[in-house]
Amino acid sequence: MARNVLLIVADQWRGDCLKQTGHPLLDLPNLERLSAMGTTFRRHYVQCVPCGPARCTLHTGTYLMNHRAVRNSTPLNSDWSNLALEVRKGGHEPALVGYTTTTPDPRKVHPNDPRFRVMGDLMEGWREVTSFSPGKAPFVANMIHAGSGDLIPDERFWWPKEGPNGPTVAPSRLAKDLTDTAWLTECGLRYLMGRQGAPFFLHLGFYRPHPPFIAAEPYNGLFDPADVPAPRWAASLAAEGKQHPLLGYYLQTNPNHMYFHGAEGLAAELDEPAVRLMRAAYLGMIKEIDDHLGRVFDWLDTSGQWDDTLVIFTSDHGEQLGDHHLCGKLGYFDESFHIPLIVSDPKARAHGGRMVDAFSEQVDVMPTILDWLGLDVPRQCDGYLLLPWCHGETPADWRREVHYELDFREVASELPQQALGLEIDDCCLAVIQDEAYKYVHFAGLPPLFFDLNRDPHQFTNLAADPAYQGPMLAYAQKMLSWRLRYNDRRFTGMAASPEGLIERRR
Repeated sequence: MARNVLLIVADQWRGDCLKQTGHPLLDLPNLERLSAMGTTFRRHYVQCVPCGPARCTLHTGTYLMNHRAVRNSTPLNSDWSNLALEVRKGGHEPALVGYTTTTPDPRKVHPNDPRFRVMGDLMEGWREVTSFSPGKAPFVANMIHAGSGDLIPDERFWWPKEGPNGPTVAPSRLAKDLTDTAWLTECGLRYLMGRQGAPFFLHLGFYRPHPPFIAAEPYNGLFDPADVPAPRWAASLAAEGKQHPLLGYYLQTNPNHMYFHGAEGLAAELDEPAVRLMRAAYLGMIKEIDDHLGRVFDWLDTSGQWDDTLVIFTSDHGEQLGDHHLCGKLGYFDESFHIPLIVSDPKARAHGGRMVDAFSEQVDVMPTILDWLGLDVPRQCDGYLLLPWCHGETPADWRREVHYELDFREVASELPQQALGLEIDDCCLAVIQDEAYKYVHFAGLPPLFFDLNRDPHQFTNLAADPAYQGPMLAYAQKMLSWRLRYNDRRFTGMAASPEGLIERRR
């Protein structure tokens, strides 16, 4: 049997934006089709944000504390292997549609290399089918070739032809067959068809539902803003910002850009009707991706390759969408870190439709793919194998909590470290969270502690409450144990001996 892999990675797709995770409006028949054949992990979390760090975690299988590509444009240490390099060891050629947002190791690349002038380029090892970054040049060339009318530069080609500034459900000026989602899908399908039945390994990446939150017709009008869930936020910006200095900083300084029609801003600047407009457009872009995934799944079906292909659907990170008066991917709230994961193993069809509520992490994806291909999982990988869940098992030694991190330093400016009175290396936080509690530890700021049974959306910080000092200490100790256990251990199981180099993992 051929062993094909299709890894589908959306950008900025929240984990609660699936019917399987309880969204009241979303009807996504193609992802529901995939879920019915596979396993949906409903408590799946990425280990860091934004795009560059998150994708480094996905493709190296390591926690942020290990790979240390902490921000978009932070170089990735070339000592780390990655998913593409590992599958090449098995004779597979990993192809990529989309992007990885990777900056190369400055020890191995000359400082004048143009890859240091963009936010991120392509990670080593991938065969580029087409790339959406840097600069979106192939996508723009496709629009020009297609004769797209009134083409204008930069991201304004998504904007409506007319309408007020700010959030909108007015349609993008791009026709639905010229959107980036349509184009990326077409590139992926052409690659698959060109294989003519030969085995494939394809990373199919989508830019959506990334900002600007402007959907093409008819997707812009599929969801009534009055029907979408309202944002979860405190009664006022002042009340929200009192929770923690970092949150107060975000609400005051507007560091994370949210692109609308001719406007930028955080949800701190938006009222509830505007947030609902934004959410309706966001859901429209999700629906568009699902429709185009149907084209890919139909091809797998008609080509007879469903039964030979491991299909994984996930995202790089989530999106605040107005919750806690924030937009984008930032901070320490679940909305930025909880993401979707569906794994469809053709050898586990008998267990299709399974819903898993145990915690899973994005570091689990790389070792799962390598194991399915029959390849060795490198010692660097920090995750667990997901396939036992897909085959109906419940691993006895599975994790009971989830971990994620954020590094909020800015290298190109003095913010936020200057505003918060921190040294640049103190601009970081780490989270440990289970069903009962969530503990957020800062290197240079006060901690946060939430009782998730009483406060599931994390509005009340209990870190200073005497009644919670014992539980908070226990979670701080568990976090320390986690960091000690998973610190870079590529060589720690090796030793010289009279017989030569030996290695022991257990």
